[in-house]
Amino acid sequence: MAAIPMSHSDDDARRLLLVVDAPSLLHRNHHARAHTRALDRAGRPVWALHGMLRQIIESIDGFAPDAVLFGLDDRTASVRRDAYPAYKAGRAEKHPELVAQLERAGALLDALGLATLTPPGLEADDVSASGATWAVRHGWDCVIITSDRDAFAHISDHTKVLRLIDGGIHGSPLLDPRRLHAMYGVAAENYLAYAALRGDASDNLPGVPGIGQKTAAPLLETAGSMEAVWADIDHDEGRSLAAALDSWSADHGGRRLGDRVVGHLRAPGARERYDFNVSMMRGHDDLDLGLTPDVPGSPGLLPLDVERVSRVVGFLGVEATTSLAVRVLTGDPASASRR
Repeated sequence: MAAIPMSHSDDDARRLLLVVDAPSLLHRNHHARAHTRALDRAGRPVWALHGMLRQIIESIDGFAPDAVLFGLDDRTASVRRDAYPAYKAGRAEKHPELVAQLERAGALLDALGLATLTPPGLEADDVSASGATWAVRHGWDCVIITSDRDAFAHISDHTKVLRLIDGGIHGSPLLDPRRLHAMYGVAAENYLAYAALRGDASDNLPGVPGIGQKTAAPLLETAGSMEAVWADIDHDEGRSLAAALDSWSADHGGRRLGDRVVGHLRAPGARERYDFNVSMMRGHDDLDLGLTPDVPGSPGLLPLDVERVSRVVGFLGVEATTSLAVRVLTGDPASASRR
């Protein structure tokens, strides 16, 4: 899928908040760039940090946001793991060099003057959820940058997701409700329900037995919402739902699936599994982001201080990235040539 151009010249001139899932980008850049063995001026591994920062600078150059917020994971506690000890079980152990860069990311971004948030017991995706909610509440648009599908649940008319895949920033798709529906056959407002039905193997969350992604999409398309699904099961034993699914199958040249799907949804534990997955997958959207966009010099607002950017990015030891950072983050291209 080709990327959508990154400009945001909306007729109503809404301001733009860029929300970055920093751990997601660090993981991708660690695996993509570890072979470079790049070190900062103190001799510490820096390939993941440099790759993340380079991608974000390129994104800022393309999107021209008014504010940038980085979400970080709390690496010391997890409310989701407290509720479900098997949460994310089975993932490979993180390489120590990646861990070291994950732990230094917040300090690097704070030193630049960018806004970061590590919500106690929560994750970067919760920052993304809260960023999308904050933007809508304040009349802004929002773009979330991540490689994690969980962020798709936040897509709306005013929130898009740039999902990083192979090919980097400029080769990655910018997903809006229309593109999301084209990919999954699911309306943006139903993506969380779709994910909860399907499950998420990467988080060790099984889906509702018998309901895979090929079934979840038509189920939500025909019913409109899971609230309507459960209401029909409760009050009519799912008969209307089964008939609607059979009609959908006939229209699409498939086998009748109404009775089978309703049977899976009525099975013991099915609704409990769905509700549990929703509770685990739903991002916390009420975090205090600490954004004060009307106060000049607040963390996260652009442009940044020239000397600060030159010093902090320069410590990574990549001259081309330092020059790009000074131009994009400070709006002072001449200062890069004076270094």
